[in-house]
Amino acid sequence: MRIGVIGSGYVGLVTSACLADSGNHVMAIDNDESKIAELSAGRCPIFEPGLEELLGENLRAGRLRFSTDLAEGVRGARVVFIAVGTPPRPDGSADLSVVEFVAAQIGRTIDSPTIVVIKSTVPVGTGARIEALIRGLCPHTCHVVSNPEFLKEGNAVNDFLRPDRVVIGAEDESAGDTVAELYRPFVRNNKPILRMSRAASELTKYAANAYLATRISFINEIADICERYGVDVDEVRLGIGSDERIGYHFMYPGIGYGGSCFPKDVQALASTARSGNVHCSLLEAVHERNLYQRTAMVRRITSRLGPDLRGRRIAVWGLAFKPKTDDIREAPAIAIISALLEQGVNIVAYDPRAEGPAREVFRDQVAYDSDAYLALRGADALLICTEWNEFRSPDFERMRREMKQPLIFDGRNLYEPATVARYHFEYHSVGRPPVRPL
Repeated sequence: MRIGVIGSGYVGLVTSACLADSGNHVMAIDNDESKIAELSAGRCPIFEPGLEELLGENLRAGRLRFSTDLAEGVRGARVVFIAVGTPPRPDGSADLSVVEFVAAQIGRTIDSPTIVVIKSTVPVGTGARIEALIRGLCPHTCHVVSNPEFLKEGNAVNDFLRPDRVVIGAEDESAGDTVAELYRPFVRNNKPILRMSRAASELTKYAANAYLATRISFINEIADICERYGVDVDEVRLGIGSDERIGYHFMYPGIGYGGSCFPKDVQALASTARSGNVHCSLLEAVHERNLYQRTAMVRRITSRLGPDLRGRRIAVWGLAFKPKTDDIREAPAIAIISALLEQGVNIVAYDPRAEGPAREVFRDQVAYDSDAYLALRGADALLICTEWNEFRSPDFERMRREMKQPLIFDGRNLYEPATVARYHFEYHSVGRPPVRPL
């Protein structure tokens, strides 16, 4: 099938590469000329495991091409995906200006009956408005289908190739059938293709992300209670997670969630609720608790090192919002580092993938090291913000030798307190009693 994909960010690139890999002919479109040049040369501008290899294979096979010309991706395509960003406005609502701009261009360009699939995360009712917009600009039949993505950064290629479900929201049954056919190669393990109304599909995406964010904020609030009463949150987490009705997914306390989805989607869903005069105190509390986790870590550091942090040297392990990605959008590390810089702290950071994006944010305000241990040299403390695997079993003896004092603030609860104590570290984590050197 001939397919156009408008937008070459995380979602657009993974969609383009995976659909091409299943035998379709895909034209991926983006208005960033330098990005398209890189992609056309087989170089992926983002880090996502397996993606660059998949892009290269399908470029060489001739099934995948890149262009800045939207008409190349739209004319003659049976299906056109919209996979552009919907960033938050100041009031938390989703900014649909790029989606609407792209839709108008599609409406002026399509030269045959076309199915437009919205991959972008959009509020309920958007698909109906986009369909009306496109139909008002072209004489050809156009059906708009909602097909939200549920990809996890760091595992996005595998999530697309082996989805746990595919959600398709279509008002026209034939259009829904066509989109479902695209996914048949990926659901041979009998995972469901869920057909529903377009509006239900749009809301499903927001509801899924808001629920996962709620679990994170919930366990973080429990962790706060645990700290107040000297209880280990890990014991509580095991006690509730072993209930099969609850489980352990997204029940890890820490410095909160980040990324391109959870923060903006929780706020956008709350905005949608407010627009409909629906009471949404839970969603607002989830967001507020997440912001609190970041400031709480700064207060923890200030409480231990003193109110005047000027000249203190703090090493930071991890900048990305999660491991296996270079994405720092809404990353807790970025917010915490910014707050520490305002207090005069000297930051030396290490991240195996996200140093480049972080440099664009902090410029020369932050120093970086290409070695996690060397970043510790002369540090008054270590702050862990991302749970990269290479941080899980460190050489504690070497850490002690490099640091000015053996002090760790662990925002991801990577270590067993007893283990850290054996190496004579002072250790502050989330929801667990602090460890003092033996």
